[in-house]
Amino acid sequence: MRFEYASFLTNPIVLIFLASVTGLLLGHIKIGNFKLGKSGSLFSGLMLGWFVYNNFALPYEQAPSPPDYASRILEQGVVSQDYFSLTLILFIAASALLAAKGFGYVIKRYGIRFLFLGFFMTFVGALLSYIAVPMLTGLDPYAVAGTYNGALTSSPGLASALEVLSPDSPQAPMISFGYAVGYAPGVIMTILAIQLIPAFFRINVQSEKKAFKDDMREAGIESEGETCGTTLDMMSFAIVCLCGFLLGFVQIYLGPTIGFINLGMTGGIVITALVLGYIGRLGSLTFKFSENLLRVIQEIAMMFFLAVVGLRSGFDTINSLSGAGAALVLITSVITLLTILVGYLLGRHLFGINWFMLAGALCGGMTSTPGLSAAIDTFKSNEIAAGYGAAYPTALLGMIIFNKLLFALLPALLA
Repeated sequence: MRFEYASFLTNPIVLIFLASVTGLLLGHIKIGNFKLGKSGSLFSGLMLGWFVYNNFALPYEQAPSPPDYASRILEQGVVSQDYFSLTLILFIAASALLAAKGFGYVIKRYGIRFLFLGFFMTFVGALLSYIAVPMLTGLDPYAVAGTYNGALTSSPGLASALEVLSPDSPQAPMISFGYAVGYAPGVIMTILAIQLIPAFFRINVQSEKKAFKDDMREAGIESEGETCGTTLDMMSFAIVCLCGFLLGFVQIYLGPTIGFINLGMTGGIVITALVLGYIGRLGSLTFKFSENLLRVIQEIAMMFFLAVVGLRSGFDTINSLSGAGAALVLITSVITLLTILVGYLLGRHLFGINWFMLAGALCGGMTSTPGLSAAIDTFKSNEIAAGYGAAYPTALLGMIIFNKLLFALLPALLA
């Protein structure tokens, strides 16, 4: 029997496991006090995604009868969107359920500040993108503006931007190109910022964590204790995911200017998991799960999710590191870092938010689930997801509003 090495190396399951294993090895490498941790899967995925597409799909782009594996990759990507969606659902649901017990306390203490922070961060990103367009005269202005959605890793934002244009607009592909080029740099810069801010601003992470947990105990909330599981664990978990998925599709009308918006899959699941986990029980269904079970689901899903993100965006990202693409990567990185920096200064020095919660809120303001995974891994705590969930809804709203404004105003800027 002949071994089909090309079919084996391009198998999405093989690639996800390979990116995860090599990523975990990469994540253990320590430089000073810094290491990638589970985020190493993202970087391994980027390299593998570029290698596989470059060697097993690109040569067949114009071929009349490409091999089956090449046809699949050219049509669906190195791994399909379904793997991205499944791993994202499992990770965000487990993370939000683990953070649910403190959600009421977080909303009561930080709610308005988090809501404003999420909205304001998306405004800052849009403003920076608007400023960048006339500065980068050698680049397509719609591609530059499109990096706004890549920097804040927002697919709903991209959809909102495209709605401003006519369906057959020649600018639409450039907006999507800016998003595609900017997505991975946006993820990477968010992860690095969350890990490096404590060192740069000399934040004592353990003191911040202890202060937050002490406040939780004073409020009568026991932090990250063990909850007994029941035979309904998996049924209830599946119900959380299903209800969250449905909530994400609900259309909310916000007037003729903005139109209809929805929370999307991520927003729907994170809100549903936080609320149901906080309530704890509905009839015979319990949503107070075994924390050991949730952590297993979260750890596995986090590792696979980051690997899939890297595999799907590896070719576009690495190929963009030359020519005009390099400038788009650079501007995306600048927009991401400045947006997070402004969010940090506002949250920390004006609102006085504990860094332990602010890290999650910054990821929510960036609508960055990979950033949340890095924050959870860095802090070794799941309660950060409550801050993410509190800031995410207004950040999502901001992405939709500011995309419409940005691309409506762009023609006047270019005139």
